[in-house]
Amino acid sequence: MFQYSNQEYADIGFGSQDLRYGELVGCTFSRCSFANGSLEELTSVRCRFMDCDFRGAALNGSVHKESAFENCRFGGANLFVSKFDACKMMGSDFSNASLDGITIVQGDWSYTNLRNARLAKQDLRGIRFYEADLSGADLEKADLRDGDLTMALLANAKVAGADFRGAAMDGVNFMSFPIAGMKLDREQAVLLARSFGAKIV
Repeated sequence: MFQYSNQEYADIGFGSQDLRYGELVGCTFSRCSFANGSLEELTSVRCRFMDCDFRGAALNGSVHKESAFENCRFGGANLFVSKFDACKMMGSDFSNASLDGITIVQGDWSYTNLRNARLAKQDLRGIRFYEADLSGADLEKADLRDGDLTMALLANAKVAGADFRGAAMDGVNFMSFPIAGMKLDREQAVLLARSFGAKIV
């Protein structure tokens, strides 16, 4: 096990290094590559990753608290039973990443690519998904209460049994996905009606 504290790294390739069980505290990584790397059970606390490449990396069991992953690429990464607590994930791409068993506590996931993500039955309360792409995502029975899904893309998403009450949903196209079984509050019901052309008087 290793620990790095308050270090800064730029344009460095970590993909060939064994980073399992390590601890990163207050570190900054700019344009670094962790592609296909071993980061199982890694812990990061208040770290910042900017434009970093995690494609194909093994991050299963990793824990991240108050860290930022801005415009990072997680395509094909293994995030099985990983945890992101109050993290900032703005603009990151999770195409074909394994998110089974992931835990997300609060945080800002705006502008993320979560197309076809499997997030069924997940507790996603209070998370910011502003303009996130959740097209085709499995959100069945997920708890999205009090979050921010303003302008989020939900085309063909599965939302049966999902709870959206209290979430901001302005700009969501309710006609782009099957709405049967989703739980809405009154304000969202008005947005839904307007989406289908109703005039609220």
